[in-house]
Order: sequence, then C-alpha cells, then structure tokens
Amino acid sequence: MKPRTRLLAIDPGSVRIGLAISDADRRIASPLTTYTRRDLARDAAFFKETVEEEEVGGIVIGLPVRANGYEGEQAQAARKFGAWLHEMTGVPCVYYDERFTSYAAESSLLEAGLTKKKRKARRDRVAAQILLQTYLDAGCPAEAKAVGRDESTS
Repeated sequence: MKPRTRLLAIDPGSVRIGLAISDADRRIASPLTTYTRRDLARDAAFFKETVEEEEVGGIVIGLPVRANGYEGEQAQAARKFGAWLHEMTGVPCVYYDERFTSYAAESSLLEAGLTKKKRKARRDRVAAQILLQTYLDAGCPAEAKAVGRDESTS
C-alpha cells in the first residue's frame, strides 16, 4: 500500500460539496469533483472511497469566516462536518479560511466564458481548488484545534 500523502480540500455546502486534490508533493492543487449530498451512509461511503483512491493523508475544510473575522452558523456547520468526516475516514482535518473562494471561482469561470450552467457545475470544485492552493502556498499551516491531530504536534 502506498503512503497517504495527498491533501483533499473540501468546500462544504448544504447540497453540493466541492473537492480538490493536491499532488503528492503538496505543491499543486487541482479540482477533483463536485459531490451532491445524499444521506449519511452514502456520503460516508463516498468520502471513504475517495480517501483510499486518492491516497489522502490530510483534509482541508473550507471555513466560511465572516468578513469581520467571526464565525457564524455556516462555520459551525463546517466544523461539525469536519468532525464527522474525521470520524468516518480517520484522516486528520484542518480548517482554513475560505472567504471569497466562491467569488474567485465564479470570476475565473466567467472569464473563461463558460455558460451559467457550466459555471454552476464547476464552481464548487474550483472554489475547493483555490482554497487548497492558498493553503499550500501558505506552507500548510497547522491549526491548534484540528480534528484528529495531537495538539502537541500542531
């Protein structure tokens, strides 16, 4: 079995979840897919399979922090999702500020000349890619309260 070295980024939404993946050297982020939530059992199976197939060693979850820096209901939902995801996969999860990733994704897709339908289909995974690339470019900062990590090593 190959070691799990890649990072998976998740842009969580209540209906759709954008996913992006890093290369094994954790330098380049690429959009992976957009997953539509179904039920807890099928969602868990999807993420377990993705973690195995993509050799994921860590998960970066977009944290929708408000413009004033405070966390609201969506951020709490993202943290709850991360705790559930860690429980389902056993993979450590960190949270990273995702402010403006959806806006940046929409802007790039508009610039590319995509139709509204094509933009909607790609927006969440491109937002996850932007989130992950930003995290990689920042040097993969640890978070003291990351789910599944020993706080003494963060």
